[in-house]
Amino acid sequence: MLETLTRTVVVNGDSVRTRATTLARLLAELGYGDRKVATAVDGEFVPAARRAETTIAGGERVEIVAPRQGG
Repeated sequence: MLETLTRTVVVNGDSVRTRATTLARLLAELGYGDRKVATAVDGEFVPAARRAETTIAGGERVEIVAPRQGG
């Protein structure tokens, strides 16, 4: 079963081992769930509607940015 294999991706500058095969699964695995965040893979913006189809094979650079409140 391929999904049991782990792969390494870089998330916000930190190396992370994951079993996720899509960006949506990676976000869930990291605890983001349904939170409103902006995402990019290898420097390319990925809208929320495309996260489930955006594959993670290993080696990607993923950026996750959550909105902040305050001034």
